[in-house]
Amino acid sequence: MYAVIETGGKQYRVSEGDIIYVEKLEQEPESIVNFDVLMVGEGKTLKIGKPTVKDATVEGKVLGQVKGEKLIVYKYKSKKNYHRKAGHRQNYTKVEIIGISK
Repeated sequence: MYAVIETGGKQYRVSEGDIIYVEKLEQEPESIVNFDVLMVGEGKTLKIGKPTVKDATVEGKVLGQVKGEKLIVYKYKSKKNYHRKAGHRQNYTKVEIIGISK
């Protein structure tokens, strides 16, 4: 069984036991978080919500807060002696999917 959930403006296809990295959630580690379900599939059957599937939820356990890879942003203008270097690391929440109910 799998489901499609939405969090942080992005959609994720998950099944039980998956570990996903979502945009930062204000949750403590080891806490349970519930997601709304956009679509549920099992075998060849498929149930699509409008916009969500009623009575369907996905439970996840927060494993911790992590940072993504560092991205380097480098700007320069030729012949003008202008250089600017900056880095960015996005904050993510690591979530393990522990249950899908429909």
